[in-house]
Amino acid sequence: MEIERQFLVEKLPPLPEKFAFLAQGYISLEPEIRIRQIGESQYFLTVKRGAGLVREEWETAISFQEFGNLKERLYPGTCMIRKKRYRLPLPDGLIAELHVHAGHLMGFNYVEVEFPDVESAQAFIPPSWFGREVTEDARFSYGLLAQENGLEILQQILQKEHINDQ
Repeated sequence: MEIERQFLVEKLPPLPEKFAFLAQGYISLEPEIRIRQIGESQYFLTVKRGAGLVREEWETAISFQEFGNLKERLYPGTCMIRKKRYRLPLPDGLIAELHVHAGHLMGFNYVEVEFPDVESAQAFIPPSWFGREVTEDARFSYGLLAQENGLEILQQILQKEHINDQ
């Protein structure tokens, strides 16, 4: 079970020197099946079901060879997402995982916070540098943004909202 809130980040806070490089790709979008490489030697296969604040999640370590085989079988029209993940401490022992993207999503910044329970998630007051919350907005799912034109999709969503707000 994963209990998580996600936010867009327009202006980055001061960043620590330490980060993890991640690459992730999608084998399936429904259910969400993804592969992820963390650093040079960690590889994972993750299955997620559901949407929004609470989702089912199952994750297992895989080998470099398994990762490579699955990387050749990404969901049609998608590509690997490349990003740096910064872990920033928050009050109450929580951790903000800030994702600063490279590659086809360069310029997109995103932060997520995992919680031990729904009550903690609902009571959470985000820091001022967190932007708009997108936890319940499927348009900002990584499965969608993994598409080769993911940044264009993101820009179109934000532009439509800007026009509708005027």
